[in-house]
Amino acid sequence: MERLPQGTRRLAVLLRLSLDPELLWSVLTDYNNLSRFIPNLASSRQLWRKGAVVALEQVGSQQFCGLSFSARVELELTEEPSSGRLCFRMTCGDFRRFEGIWRIDRDASATRLFYELTVQGRPGMPIGIIEKRLRDDLAANLRAVQQEALRRANP
Repeated sequence: MERLPQGTRRLAVLLRLSLDPELLWSVLTDYNNLSRFIPNLASSRQLWRKGAVVALEQVGSQQFCGLSFSARVELELTEEPSSGRLCFRMTCGDFRRFEGIWRIDRDASATRLFYELTVQGRPGMPIGIIEKRLRDDLAANLRAVQQEALRRANP
C-alpha cells in the first residue's frame, strides 16, 4: 500500500497461478455475478455496454469496528482482452477517486493476476481507519477470483 497526498491510497497485489488466462478473464468479466463470489460485494450489475466499454454499478458492504459501512460506485470499464487488461474508473459514487486495473498475463512458469486500485475517500471518510480493511479485502478479492476460476475449471 502506498500513501499518497489528500487521503489517497494506492494498493497493488500480484498472484502467480496455474490457471488458464482466458478462464480468469471470463471470471473477471462476469459482471452480473461478481457479488456471488467476491467478499463484501453486495451487488454488481452491468448498466450498459458500448463495444469494449462497459458500465457497472457496484455496492460494497462490510462491518468494521462495530459499524456497518456501505459504498456505491458506478464504474466505466475498458476491456482489452488481447493484452489482458481491464481498466476501470469511477464515474460517480461514494469516493472522490476510485480507479485501477486488472491485468492477466503469462510468463514461462505461471499466469499472473495483477490488481491495482487507487482510492480517495470523500471528506470525513476515515481512510486511515479503513486502510487495513482495504489491504485485507484486496488480497481476499484476488483469492476469490482464483477460487471461482478453479471452481469453473473443475465443475
